[in-house]
Amino acid sequence: MNIITAFSNFPFLLLFRDAAWGIFFLICILIFHGSAINHVYMRFERLTRQNLKSNQYNRVFYHFYATFVFLAMFHLLEILFWACVIIGIDLMPEAIDAILFAGSCYTTVGFEADNLKDGWKTFAFFISFSGLFSLAWTTSIMIGMTTTYKNAWDQKYRHTNSY
Repeated sequence: MNIITAFSNFPFLLLFRDAAWGIFFLICILIFHGSAINHVYMRFERLTRQNLKSNQYNRVFYHFYATFVFLAMFHLLEILFWACVIIGIDLMPEAIDAILFAGSCYTTVGFEADNLKDGWKTFAFFISFSGLFSLAWTTSIMIGMTTTYKNAWDQKYRHTNSY
């Protein structure tokens, strides 16, 4: 008898199992996300500070867009991580279905039906929760980066009247 079969004999434990896995993977996602965005943001700050001192405004623009791409890739990796979890726990047999479901939940758009197996229906909540926190976290980082971008733009074009 495997662990999933053992849990199915006790409905309350099914909810606990679902929540325990969901919380565990939510924490994994948030630790990964926080570490990853902290790394690229600190690098952005360090490099753009040097670029601004050297009047290298186009490099600030480059670092802004490169960092933006990295931030977007982190979100895609997190969706793929959730899809791998869904497949690994055997909640969906097809990779494309798992990716679409994870992406739908993560972005909270909800364009995919909840096709998870019975006993795992609340798993979608944890995927959505990770997406809400991660996307909000990224948004706050982008606001700080946009301030630096605008500062570089203003310095580059401060002697002209039009942008």
